[in-house]
Amino acid sequence: MDNAKAVFVLYLVLLISMHITIYTTPTCPYCKLAKDYFKDKGITVSEIDVAADPSAANEMVKKSGQMGVPVIEINDEIVVGWNESAVEEILKKSKPTKKEKQKA
Repeated sequence: MDNAKAVFVLYLVLLISMHITIYTTPTCPYCKLAKDYFKDKGITVSEIDVAADPSAANEMVKKSGQMGVPVIEINDEIVVGWNESAVEEILKKSKPTKKEKQKA
């Protein structure tokens, strides 16, 4: 396997190993933007509808300190609201480093 393919495989493994949860409601337009963003990137997320699940809503508030949605949890980091640059910054941290690329 050439180096580019190995790096790509490593990146996919890191994406798969990420745990991403989006706390949403059915009528939230920013939730839809967030879900579409991840879908377009091919990243699987767990969606929790806090309008239908009061205990999940309480869990969301405990994690974020906020009652508004979306709340996006990426590997234990919280983004409140739809903040694409914050999400991309967290995802960028999960990309392989130069050292990891050299190992591949």
